[in-house]
Amino acid sequence: MATPDYQGKCTDNSDIATILSSEGVEFLLSSEGKVPLSSCYGKKLCLYFSANWCRPCKAFTPQLIQLYNSLRNGGKELEIILVSFDRDDNKFEEHFKCLPWLAVPFDSNLHRRLSDKFHVDRIPSLIPLSSDGISIEEDLIGLIEDYGAEAFPFTRKRREELKAIDKAKREGGKLEQLLAHEERNYLISRDGRQTPVSKLVGKTIGLYFGARWSPPCRSFTAKLTETYDAVMSSSAASSTFEIVFVSTDRDLGEFEVNLGLMPWLAVPYQDRATRQDLCRIFDVKEIPGLVLMGPEGRPVAANGKAVITSYGAKAFPFTESRIGELEAALREEGEALPARVKDRKHEHVLKLDMAGGYVCDWCKQQGRFWAFSCDVCDYDLHPTCLEIPDN
Repeated sequence: MATPDYQGKCTDNSDIATILSSEGVEFLLSSEGKVPLSSCYGKKLCLYFSANWCRPCKAFTPQLIQLYNSLRNGGKELEIILVSFDRDDNKFEEHFKCLPWLAVPFDSNLHRRLSDKFHVDRIPSLIPLSSDGISIEEDLIGLIEDYGAEAFPFTRKRREELKAIDKAKREGGKLEQLLAHEERNYLISRDGRQTPVSKLVGKTIGLYFGARWSPPCRSFTAKLTETYDAVMSSSAASSTFEIVFVSTDRDLGEFEVNLGLMPWLAVPYQDRATRQDLCRIFDVKEIPGLVLMGPEGRPVAANGKAVITSYGAKAFPFTESRIGELEAALREEGEALPARVKDRKHEHVLKLDMAGGYVCDWCKQQGRFWAFSCDVCDYDLHPTCLEIPDN
């Protein structure tokens, strides 16, 4: 996504007429013709720097149109003014005729001057003009992509309110507020069964963010399934654990194929708003991602993916204290092993290393953590496969 380099510059919206007039602009354009600059007085103004040839602009503009129409129909005093970076008048007209807001008359020199004035170095950029001096200091496009119409009136105060709401949901311990709403109070399984979210309250929950199109997700799904099956096979733990899939698949068909390979529950694909909200609330920037939450409904592990990859079902219930126990046991195991050793099966001296993952060159099985490795050649050995020659 392209983002503007906007430094929080605040401009009283009544000054926009002065700014544009000083640049030789006498009027704005609407779908019906010329509009006086004074028509913007008293409204929340945003300058939208965009172009019809720009792919990120084409991706964002439909969302902005939906937001604009929703807010205007709801009685909000919002106006957007297009500052076009199209290549000529014809391209500008083709671009502008599809937009419901106003525009500065096409003039490439003027548009460059305006972009310099508002510190815009890429498009799309949406710059709010504030009359109360409480303008935000971050990318407004990102704020709208995250919150939609809820971001209005695009002030720092509103941004902080929304962040506080997200924090309360993330740390408030109320699972039903995260995973359900008035229109849907259930999750689904691969066979179509609906499970009320209330049935998950009091359990350790893994929120799994992933997609079928991602090879790393397919690999991690296999590891997570192995962990899930191991935990659920324990009569003591099976009733206290569940995973909920939060899909970032490209379409419903891909989601259904993906869920069909998973033994756990999922947020329905059709509930796009909840899926997006969960990604934002837990700051999921890449997939696969796993958020582990304790019985109180609060996150218990900083990096769920790393916990599962490293320890699997041994880490259940995935608390910091349990991870600490495993790490302590691992250190003790390493302290009991020799730092350097000669193995009868290999010609060089081997040293003790910590490895995230490897294949033992003797037994050909996957290994993790401690390994005896060769500095001379590519050779790794399980500690259990070590054979010390007789003196």
